[in-house]
Amino acid sequence: MFKNIFFIVLLSLFFASCSKKAKEQEKIDQIEVSLKIERFDKILYETPLSNFQEMRMDYSLFFPAQFHDSIFINKIKSPIYRELYSEVQKKYSNFTPVQEELEELFRQIKYNFPNSKTPLKVTTLISEMDYGNKVIYTDSLLLISLDLYLGKEHKFYEFPEYFKKTFERSQIMPDVVTAFSTNVIPLPRENSLISQMVYFGKEMYLKDVLLPNYQDYNKIAFTKEHLEWCKVNESDIWRFFIEEGMLYDTDSKLTQRFIAPAPFSKFYKDLDQDSPGRVGVWIGWQIVKSYMQNNDVSLHELLKTDSKKIFEKSKYKPKKQ
Repeated sequence: MFKNIFFIVLLSLFFASCSKKAKEQEKIDQIEVSLKIERFDKILYETPLSNFQEMRMDYSLFFPAQFHDSIFINKIKSPIYRELYSEVQKKYSNFTPVQEELEELFRQIKYNFPNSKTPLKVTTLISEMDYGNKVIYTDSLLLISLDLYLGKEHKFYEFPEYFKKTFERSQIMPDVVTAFSTNVIPLPRENSLISQMVYFGKEMYLKDVLLPNYQDYNKIAFTKEHLEWCKVNESDIWRFFIEEGMLYDTDSKLTQRFIAPAPFSKFYKDLDQDSPGRVGVWIGWQIVKSYMQNNDVSLHELLKTDSKKIFEKSKYKPKKQ
């Protein structure tokens, strides 16, 4: 009898939650977003060189004054860059699907951050493989380097394998959220490992909210296998951090071992080769999710709350599978 009552209560809570989400989505769908898409990648390579000066004046943002015309003209003429441009057009000749995803993302941002300005214009470009600036997000402009989203197997990508998976089409929206997050998530006050983990855990939770239809492995740029590895080994990872006294350690080497992009995380054990890089980010994500489940706080409160407080109130304690 008590089991039946408990099941009914759980079922009622589930349907209430679904109903609330449905109502929220209705409100989000009604938010107007009108994006202007500017294909500067096309403009640069398709504008006749006889009109170069006019193009340079119209798009001065992309033509720093200290560089001579010949620098840009040689790039436009370069067979390598023209081939890169051709590959970008093959992949993104129709940008409408990406635009629709961006508009849905901006509706989510406007709903969750009504006082935050969102860009009115999206400019696509070819950035000469500048993977440090795949996406640039400002109040008025969003820049997306399409040459860095051609797919991990593309012949132009001479990067380590672990890095290539971040060049998938599926990484555009998560990268936009990452760029946006710097506007709403304060930097951690400390350099301890737990502060770093929770900081990036906030970013991952933000992706949960703003990209509700994305798979977790795409949000964090893992393979499905690496995500499953983290789930299976979660309690062992956590016990390792505790036993080694790493949580409040400020050694910068810990960031390189567990937070920064890498082919694998460095526990200095046999399991290293099976692990993904950035397991500290994944653990931080679980801590933040545990905090939100166990505390009645808003998204805005979460993002502003100190990492140490989040950890202490998260009641995070992974179970061994």
